[in-house]
Amino acid sequence: MKRIIGILAATTAIAGFAATANAQECGELTIASMNWQSAELAAAVDQFILNNGYGCSAEIIQGDTVPTITSMVEKGDPQIAPEGWIDLVPEVVQAGLAEGKIIGGAKILSDGAVQGWWIPKYISDANPDIKTIEDALKHPELFPDPEDAAKGAVHNGPQGWGGTVVTSQLYKAYGAEAAGFTLVDTGSAAGLDGSIAAAYERQQGWVGYYWAPTALLGKYEMVKLEHGATLDMAEWKACTSNADCAEPKKNDWPKDTVQTLIAKPFADVAPAPVLDYLNKRSWSNATVNGVMAWMSDNQATGEDGARHFLQENEALWLDWVSPEAAEKIKAAL
Repeated sequence: MKRIIGILAATTAIAGFAATANAQECGELTIASMNWQSAELAAAVDQFILNNGYGCSAEIIQGDTVPTITSMVEKGDPQIAPEGWIDLVPEVVQAGLAEGKIIGGAKILSDGAVQGWWIPKYISDANPDIKTIEDALKHPELFPDPEDAAKGAVHNGPQGWGGTVVTSQLYKAYGAEAAGFTLVDTGSAAGLDGSIAAAYERQQGWVGYYWAPTALLGKYEMVKLEHGATLDMAEWKACTSNADCAEPKKNDWPKDTVQTLIAKPFADVAPAPVLDYLNKRSWSNATVNGVMAWMSDNQATGEDGARHFLQENEALWLDWVSPEAAEKIKAAL
């Protein structure tokens, strides 16, 4: 019995040493969780996979786009920003890349962050000819103004949002007022969400500004309208996104690049399989929307959402990790 106990103790000690060695190989690191739901989910997924699959000791810290990326460039901390909206701070990101302070990993949103004008899928299904903004503006009767059913309505976001400015400019550029539409100020993010929810509950028409990834689009299926125009970035900067421009032209809405950023000092010492994972890990807006909708319905945390994602989407994340890491992650789940 003493010998058996001794063997078990030795085995446990060896296993513990191996676990410590693995942790030391990957080391301690910090992962930035931005102050919105999709970034919280991404950070939690990375923490679970890196800790359980690759023996890292990863801690999540709270941050926001500008201070987080600036800190990565200047201090090398945090080590990973899973959901970096790099188009929001292009100068900081480009300088960091050029100076070798940060490196780019996978584009975590494979189809990019999407903004634009949307309509409910049931309206799209019933009216397959409506594919563009101009198509929708031909049918004010399908998108009634809640205050005046004789007119159509384009629902806008709250004041202070960049998307609200762009929607106001596109409203002018596409001649929506002349087409019989009013521009509705929904007042707040909750008001905008509520207008979509109310339309869905009544199976009524709705057209207006929204974006992805969001939990709401995971709950209410919407179709993004095409702009029927080629993206002109000079026009975008000078007029489409500028409220002071009096005569905006029709224009497309650029997608935001959402990419994982890695601090160079960590990348220099991180195990190759860890970097391989960070260069592969990518999901679609539809996938994230669905998980966030589940999180909202269940009042779930990012950690809860990560477990739900990993349990329900094994075929997706198995392509991100090594076979050895996959077995460890499955066991942890």
